[in-house]
Amino acid sequence: MTKVLIDCDPGIDDALALALAASRLEIVGITTVGGNVDLSLTTANALALREFLDLGDVPITPGAAGALLRKTVRAPHVHGDTGLGDVVLPPAVRPAAQGHAADFIIETLAASPGEITLIAIGPLTNVALAVLREPRIVEWARKLIIMGGSYTRGNHNPAAEFNMLADPEAASIVFEAGWQVHMMGLDVTLTALVTSDVLDRMRGLGRLSDLVVPAAQYYGVISADGGPAIHDAVAVAYALDPTLVTCVPAQVNVETMGRYTAGMTVTDFKVSQGNAQVATVLDVKRFWDLVTGAYEELARRLG
Repeated sequence: MTKVLIDCDPGIDDALALALAASRLEIVGITTVGGNVDLSLTTANALALREFLDLGDVPITPGAAGALLRKTVRAPHVHGDTGLGDVVLPPAVRPAAQGHAADFIIETLAASPGEITLIAIGPLTNVALAVLREPRIVEWARKLIIMGGSYTRGNHNPAAEFNMLADPEAASIVFEAGWQVHMMGLDVTLTALVTSDVLDRMRGLGRLSDLVVPAAQYYGVISADGGPAIHDAVAVAYALDPTLVTCVPAQVNVETMGRYTAGMTVTDFKVSQGNAQVATVLDVKRFWDLVTGAYEELARRLG
């Protein structure tokens, strides 16, 4: 199984992504960052999800509460006051690990160079801090996959996707660190829509349905033709099967100075070799076959 370290800000779609990872990936650690909601809530949600998904002793280490330089940006209007919408999970019994997420990222990658894929599905503050403290992590990570950015549009505002807008300086550091960033942006994640057919497949998952069904429904109206996108799961699906996504090499720079465009991922495809592999097309049918199949496997284990 592919070994992954997941940096996240749960978050409804983070929860759905963690459920996908729990089914078919070896999670060596989870780090949390302030993003969709405050760090105290993202960490509490990650701890509750660890127990609900039966992840055992996977360490959960909290990190940055806010952006490197900017005022806090949150999205409770999207994810609800707790971050998990209408999902109700038992509170966690076991606490978070001691230390800081950035140090955990460094230590974990250093201990297994070339073996662990880093998946970042929240603001990139923890990853940027890790890069600043130990630049060699760009060599130690097997791959870096992020959910964030876009080459065509924003969602939190016309220019910027939420994770990039929440900490543009951190995102800029990560993109300029010297590794290939595999960017799963809005251009593909907005095609990963929960339709009524997908929701029907989620309803028969036993205890797991208590998580995935209300999470999928909270974002918006679901119909036969469309519904809400579950952005973060695309990054995990890409780790499981890169052939699901068409990626194109590009040079991506993150705008940090613009009055109206801070967090914009300025993407140049007219390069032979850039700093990123940018997702342009998602095979939606195969994506949902993978996700629902993985959920079915996990549901059998959870009962």
